[in-house]
Amino acid sequence: MFSRREFLQFGAVAAALPVFSNGITRAAAQQKLTQSDLLKFDSKGQVTLLHLTDIHAQLKPVYFRPPSENFGVGAFEGIPPHLVGEAYLKHFGIEPGSAYAYAHTMVDYVNLAMAYGKLGGLDRTATLVKAIRAERGDDKVLFLDGGDTWQGSFTSVKTNGQDVVDCMKLLKPDAMVGHWEFTFGEDRVKEIIEGMGYPFLASNIFDAEWDEPVFESTAMFEKGGVKVAVIGQAMPYTPISNPKWMFPKWSFGIRPEVLQANVDKARADGAEIVVLLSHNGFDVDQKLPTVVSGIDVILTGHTHDAVPRAIEIGTTLVLSSGSHGKYLGRIDLDVKDGKVAGYSSTLIPVFADVIEPDAEMAAKIAEVRSPFEADATRVLGKTEALLYRRGNFNGTWDDLICEALIEERDAEISLSPGFRFGTTLLPGQDITVDDLYTHTGISYPAVYRLEFSGAQIKEIMEDVCDNLFNKDPFFQQGGDMVRVGGMGYTCAPKEEIGNRISDLTFLKTGEPIDPARNYVVAGWASVNEGVEGPAIYDVMESYISKKKVINMPGNQTVKVTGM
Repeated sequence: MFSRREFLQFGAVAAALPVFSNGITRAAAQQKLTQSDLLKFDSKGQVTLLHLTDIHAQLKPVYFRPPSENFGVGAFEGIPPHLVGEAYLKHFGIEPGSAYAYAHTMVDYVNLAMAYGKLGGLDRTATLVKAIRAERGDDKVLFLDGGDTWQGSFTSVKTNGQDVVDCMKLLKPDAMVGHWEFTFGEDRVKEIIEGMGYPFLASNIFDAEWDEPVFESTAMFEKGGVKVAVIGQAMPYTPISNPKWMFPKWSFGIRPEVLQANVDKARADGAEIVVLLSHNGFDVDQKLPTVVSGIDVILTGHTHDAVPRAIEIGTTLVLSSGSHGKYLGRIDLDVKDGKVAGYSSTLIPVFADVIEPDAEMAAKIAEVRSPFEADATRVLGKTEALLYRRGNFNGTWDDLICEALIEERDAEISLSPGFRFGTTLLPGQDITVDDLYTHTGISYPAVYRLEFSGAQIKEIMEDVCDNLFNKDPFFQQGGDMVRVGGMGYTCAPKEEIGNRISDLTFLKTGEPIDPARNYVVAGWASVNEGVEGPAIYDVMESYISKKKVINMPGNQTVKVTGM
């Protein structure tokens, strides 16, 4: 593990470099930052946990701008993961303008992105995993996949997720959990699991008719002479956030009482360490140790949060390892007398320009992409401004989608779901088919065109807002606020449901939204079965191709109060 001095020295590598030209900046950054630096770690004890989560089918390196807003409410206000920008840097002692500042915040994002380049790429992750296995020995390392792995790219859409599955097999995970995986449908999920060669765990999914577990809850391992139980937790609200008709026989939920029973059983079966491989989301998993005892480590995913080291909730360690392949999480455990006596933790940023690609994985990525490469890299247009998604409210990619929905579908207002997946484009970059599908590549892409009353629109907004800002994280479903085009509004996250959304304004006229009037609304990713309309990626391809040059300004129509 880095000492504080080493951490700050490493982080400060390019603090002063953005003033130089792009070429000099990147060259200087690469000279200072090495693969050995990224792997440097205070190895400890008998067990190493490696955590990769929410890659959303991104096989190649990406730009991904961290969020500009990540508001917490209630007991979670102002603490990780609800810190962004300068507050995040200050809390974790990260030097502004540094490699870690770029990896973790949106501060000076474009300059630092040009200096340090893309992050991620499964071939780079493979290099890190193999290096750590070689250092520690396979008999000490557990590599765990936190889910949201198969979905989110052009080639995933074209292969029904097989491209990612084939690549992940080379990493040899010890177990995985799921969320967006279920949107491939029950039959496809079962088909993939049968051929994976490693466990798909879900303590909290039951057969809706027979109330029996659908998947194994727990996998037992012996690592470094220590018996380790890994319990899986799928995203609890999958049938609400995604189309239930795709997996109608399965019932989900947090089910803390079931989880406690599985923890107790694992202990009775001899487990010295219990690891929860979770897709609950960070805040849910910060509350969970207060109601479920006996969990030593929670490796959490779903909300795409990234923290540079594990946090302690009582005696439980919680680590969230980001998204899109940007990071590889690591926790080493020193176990004595059946308890964690010490630990080291880190979140390794996968700097693509620094890490040598693993040849085996690079060849497999090229192989699975080969039939689609020409179409995937086809240029649709160019962006003049930064295109990004993440943040509790509209990002410029979402504004582009909302604008296209209104124009292409002849609507007055548009709604786009608050998905957290989707990569970033820097000013001047081409927009390719690959880029588009990182934001739109789902299995229920139909664009609807319907009429909603002003009152219904307000009700939708309040419902989504409560999902995001309910003070009890057990009632939060993850994701961000629904994105809106053609309408402005004010949001007060600390208020209660029914009172958070106000000042709804129809931007075309500047008049307040009339609760009694019907508005033509275009949107996509409805969870309802039988939705008719063109696919969102086809609508967006048409729009971007006609526009050719995209220049989305920052959104000034959503105002947040009380934070």
